[in-house]
Amino acid sequence: MKLFVLAVGSKMPAWIEAGFKEYSQRMPRETAIHLVEIKPEKRSGKKIEQLLRTESERIHAALPSGCHVIAMDERGQQITTMRLADRLTEWMACGRDIAFVIGGADGLHPAIKSMAHEKLALSALTLPHGLVRVLLAEQLYRAVAIMRQHPYHRA
Repeated sequence: MKLFVLAVGSKMPAWIEAGFKEYSQRMPRETAIHLVEIKPEKRSGKKIEQLLRTESERIHAALPSGCHVIAMDERGQQITTMRLADRLTEWMACGRDIAFVIGGADGLHPAIKSMAHEKLALSALTLPHGLVRVLLAEQLYRAVAIMRQHPYHRA
């Protein structure tokens, strides 16, 4: 099973890239995390709806076929890390790749949210989209550590 993180945004600060890389490199081969950066639409006087629509088209084009799609959204379901480990176990049993979709500065277009199989929130707080990459990668690594009874997670 592959884990894809489709994230709107490019040219992230070095600390974002380093943080994501740190946790993605810790993942075992059977649950490797693959980052797919989606080019954000240039603002240049466009309305948010236009920006989000264009970004949603780019997300659709980049989504690997047959994936279980999870939209990362502050209004999504909030789950514990232990529940994430359970969900990851369930997803692995289904054998489908998973695509976590992170919107850009303006979030995700409603079409992406509605086509997603699930919507998850890392927090009720609004988080910078670059930071979400790092937090998601860390939580996925932590979930795998729980599944493997690795001492990284201390409850």
